[in-house]
Amino acid sequence: MSYAIETVNVCKYFGALKANDDISIGVEKGTVHAICGENGAGKSTLMNVLYGLYQPTAGVIKINEEVVHLKNPKDAIERGIGMVHQHFMLIQNLTIAENIVLGQETGTKLFLDRKKAIKEVEELCEKYNLHVDPKARVDEITVGMQQRVEILKALYRGVDLLILDEPTAVLAPQEIEELFDNIRLLVSKGKTVIIITHKLNEVLEISNRISVLRLGKLIGTVNTNEVDESKLTQMMVGRDVVLGGRARSKTMKKDEVLLVENLSATKGPHKVLDGINIDVKSGEIVGIAGIDGNGQSELIEIISGLFKHYSGEVLVNGENIKKKSVRDIRSHGLGYIPEDRHRDGLVLDYTVAENMILGQHYHAPFAKNYFLNFNEISTFADKNIKDFDIRTMSRESLASTLSGGNQQKIILARETCNKPKFILASQPTRGLDVGAIEFVHNTLVEARNNEQGILLISFELDEILALCDRIYVFHMGKVVGTLTKDEFDIEEIGKMMLGLKGVGVNG
Repeated sequence: MSYAIETVNVCKYFGALKANDDISIGVEKGTVHAICGENGAGKSTLMNVLYGLYQPTAGVIKINEEVVHLKNPKDAIERGIGMVHQHFMLIQNLTIAENIVLGQETGTKLFLDRKKAIKEVEELCEKYNLHVDPKARVDEITVGMQQRVEILKALYRGVDLLILDEPTAVLAPQEIEELFDNIRLLVSKGKTVIIITHKLNEVLEISNRISVLRLGKLIGTVNTNEVDESKLTQMMVGRDVVLGGRARSKTMKKDEVLLVENLSATKGPHKVLDGINIDVKSGEIVGIAGIDGNGQSELIEIISGLFKHYSGEVLVNGENIKKKSVRDIRSHGLGYIPEDRHRDGLVLDYTVAENMILGQHYHAPFAKNYFLNFNEISTFADKNIKDFDIRTMSRESLASTLSGGNQQKIILARETCNKPKFILASQPTRGLDVGAIEFVHNTLVEARNNEQGILLISFELDEILALCDRIYVFHMGKVVGTLTKDEFDIEEIGKMMLGLKGVGVNG
């Protein structure tokens, strides 16, 4: 058996933390090898070792059966290893050709030979059937096209092994299929691909073999055709997992907890929202489907009270929020699970208990006459730590010391335990492992069953389809489709997300 790359008893320790513990994996040449595992399982650490960002504490790496020492990514690239990170490393105001040749520019030290660069990129596109416009600026192209540029950038450097970190995280279904076709073509031309993803259905579709990590250890490597999602989940978390919520009670939709009428907004020269009309009633989960950058962030900022420069009407629990502060909106029955838990959801240098009362810290029972009631805060925190199964040493632990899943549980506890009438949930499972995703889904469904209304904004279309009763599809700041559950069709929704079908779109 010929391996393109192999880890032999690789360990990577950070102090007492064993991020990778005696991992031996062989990646066969000309195959797609998936690496799966929960958050903190050691996937990213292992890939950073393979790409030269980290050096192993123990063990060795072999490339084409030769032991190598990768001191940095430059060493890895010279050995034929490329990596496309989940967050793209492109310079937005440069052209595609300029980004691809950056660091290996054509021409002289002082002048870039743009014609030659464009010609070389065009030849590369033709060879790998990855077509782009070399003259287009990166900030003018779609997210899916940017990913294609990242792959071309690696291929331009002559890599034989490509590591893809969560490559489908922000893609529409059609773009995912296109990416998989491109991966298959790369493999047919002799390239080897390692893919890191938490989407098990995609793992089963694209990979040849799968290695599963748990708590820094290798649980096993299996042939893809010998396992299913249930088996992989058991390997990853040690038990069965049910996504989409275990129980969906039949609820009667009653009060209108969100009403958005003819909402338009502009940022700089761009119209980011254009005549939006949506509503959410109690006892339902309503989803916003769309590719990132199509107005979702601006809608969230407006509903949460952070952005006031808009036209139209926004009513939360029957009250117009135009002149209300963030505190006023939240105090009248809004629970908010933000997109970025570090930036907007937590104060990482505060304790678990302190984070648990943010937004409620100024009133009873947690405060009186400007003084905090520490007994009430402790009791409240301990109850939520137990109810939400937050894995922490104590309520006094800093939020920064917890895993991503447990940090998200702090936010979930804080924003849902008082049963607000309306919950605004933005990317609630981003970066979470399958066990934590299950918990979030169950929490949202339970809130729905308790007659709360939820607006769910997620780039995970499978999540939208599993949880929602209705869906609005966004494209270029407009609602291009409105569907009820019996109308859900992943291919049709994907076309709407890409602007190929829907309101005001021909075809």
